[in-house]
Amino acid sequence: MTDPITDLSNLALDWYRAGRGVAIATVVQTWGSAPRPVGSQLIIDVDGAMEGSVSGGCVEGAVITEALEAIEDGKPRLLAFGVSDDDAFAVGLACGGEIRILIEPVGAVMPTEALEGIVEARKNAQPIAYVTDLETGGAHLVGPPAYPDRFRLDRSGVEADGRTFVVIHNPPLRLVVVGAVHIAQPLVSFARSCGYTPILIDPRGAFGSADRFPGEHIIDDWPDDAMRALKLDARTAVVTLTHDPKLDDPAIVAALGTDVFYLGSLGSKRTHAKRIERLRGLGFSDAELNRIHAPVGLDLGGRHPAEIAVSIMAEITQTLRKTDS
Repeated sequence: MTDPITDLSNLALDWYRAGRGVAIATVVQTWGSAPRPVGSQLIIDVDGAMEGSVSGGCVEGAVITEALEAIEDGKPRLLAFGVSDDDAFAVGLACGGEIRILIEPVGAVMPTEALEGIVEARKNAQPIAYVTDLETGGAHLVGPPAYPDRFRLDRSGVEADGRTFVVIHNPPLRLVVVGAVHIAQPLVSFARSCGYTPILIDPRGAFGSADRFPGEHIIDDWPDDAMRALKLDARTAVVTLTHDPKLDDPAIVAALGTDVFYLGSLGSKRTHAKRIERLRGLGFSDAELNRIHAPVGLDLGGRHPAEIAVSIMAEITQTLRKTDS
């Protein structure tokens, strides 16, 4: 799954370079059951062509009209809309809400250098934030360690000062599953539904076959080699499921050498205790070994493969989204 916000930035840049006047509309704030979350974007060119969405259809017409005027006069727009209950129901919500939308013509207001920086960050799988002043229109890019909670939670929004608007552009989330076992089948499906790109690693052809995992990205290399090639990062979760130390241990060692945000391993408490002793013998500290979630998943009491997969995905989500508060 790709990041729709950043992909729209890429498309907007292509349109602009092709000589098409372009404006980008971004949801700034929402109240109630707004149809689209903060950070959602719609791009519009001078002829009215559009991609993306800021309201699921409720106010797109009005936004396009304002965007065409913004392209013409080179000035930004900060719009406020109330979404009626009837309009909200039409896009699948029980009740209406309110949204604020910022429209920025590319080049005249949104710097082309900023758009290029967002696209370049995406290409290099680097997190970046577009920061603009809703009152003056000044804009710049910034990366971590700025706005740590916003990056971790994928949460665009207005800062406490009421005028600094931060749009988060994170690399896509990935879930690397070592061991194409029965639990992996529902797990990769759940991961994709949660916005992750799943990747299966298993050198055993009978397990990691296209028949068992149709359409999935399967790597039939040894886990440590495969994971080094994948360049694991802070937007990656790793789960080992084979029960075989010859496969799981190298994968865990490879993951511990990176800043993956989650590392979980299947196995009982006794199995994990033996695993810890093996890894400690390789020189890993207790702090490093404490990064491993094992037995993997939240204790939901499930026993069937799909139930275990739910518990794993729940723990991954909890780890990614948890705050210090």
